[in-house]
Amino acid sequence: MKYMLIMRATDEALASFENVDFTEMLDVMGRFNDEMISAGVLVAAEGLEDAAESVVVDYSSTPPLVTDGPYGEVKELFNGFWILDVASKEEAVEWASRAPGGGPGIKTEIRRVASIDEFPQDNVWIQKERAWREATGQL
Repeated sequence: MKYMLIMRATDEALASFENVDFTEMLDVMGRFNDEMISAGVLVAAEGLEDAAESVVVDYSSTPPLVTDGPYGEVKELFNGFWILDVASKEEAVEWASRAPGGGPGIKTEIRRVASIDEFPQDNVWIQKERAWREATGQL
């Protein structure tokens, strides 16, 4: 089963990392990622650019409203993710519990990634997506 570990942090928590040596942070995160690679569970991992550089598409109106930056009322921002292929939610929790860079205002949300096999296989769009995934080596 695949699970996404979503790194979230408050503005205050992110500010606390401003004085952390970037090379040190890369080393700590690199060692953790290497553990997951060695265990055969890491599928993907990416960090995200500063939320101030984001664009929000709000579908509350027609046409959708496009604005710069994150939602103003957001208390925690999505900063990056790992996708793991593990045997259970409990194993995903174990990996998340070992992630570096924790502290006040830092959280990791864990959500299962639905497999294409869980969708109706007689649906033309699912069939097209399956063919694309097979052609690109994703299945």
